[in-house]
Amino acid sequence: MSGAPKIEVRGLKKAFGRKVVLDGIDLDIGVGESVVVIGGSGTGKSVLVKCILGIIEPDAGSIKIDGQEVTTLSRGKREALLEKFGMLFQGAALFDSLLVWENVAFGLIQGRGMERNAAKKIAFEKLAAVGLGAEVGELRPAELSGGMQKRVGLARAIAATPEIIIFDEPTTGLDPIMGDVINDLIVKCVRDLGATAISITHDMASAHKIADRIAMIYKGRIIWTGAAKTIDNSGNPYVDQFIHGRADGPIQMEVRAL
Repeated sequence: MSGAPKIEVRGLKKAFGRKVVLDGIDLDIGVGESVVVIGGSGTGKSVLVKCILGIIEPDAGSIKIDGQEVTTLSRGKREALLEKFGMLFQGAALFDSLLVWENVAFGLIQGRGMERNAAKKIAFEKLAAVGLGAEVGELRPAELSGGMQKRVGLARAIAATPEIIIFDEPTTGLDPIMGDVINDLIVKCVRDLGATAISITHDMASAHKIADRIAMIYKGRIIWTGAAKTIDNSGNPYVDQFIHGRADGPIQMEVRAL
């Protein structure tokens, strides 16, 4: 990474009662860089992202976006900052009561006050960008397959031409072929926008394809970070165990006897 980071996280801590989730996270993400954060369930991946978005307030530490400290922003300034973000949710999170194009245009209409016809035009352009025809825009989400719903979610994530896109388990629930289609679309959309991307995933095939760099969280800290192409030879036993899905290794899963 060269130049000032787009996102700079330092010493980030967050606990829920006695449960320490983030214990001093340090992470830089460069302008236009795609970083994938991996780690087991409950290791803090989602909490890290929610802290960056301002959904969760950290207990300590710093988060800077474009050099601006964001943990202390007022509500109004925080809302303005969020206009830089787009997000693809794990379950697509589409509104069943809205047509597909209305889902894609939701943030433009409700968040930015755009006139419906103008927002509809952009929605159809973004649907086309993810390989969906105009006829899909007039359907309801319930009429779509899981893969099509995910593509609609991606179209919504890029509708406002965000500077930063967050992908939450983008291939969960999809078969391997459709998962690869989504990965290709993510790479294309991020590249076309010149956006910075943060993804959290358990899917190592997805991580390899969409990441410039991969970071692994374990026990609330980043224990390894490196270029995606180097992770298979990381030299880190925790990373090696995780990416190969081995039960034996330094990461011990708590299993209660029945």
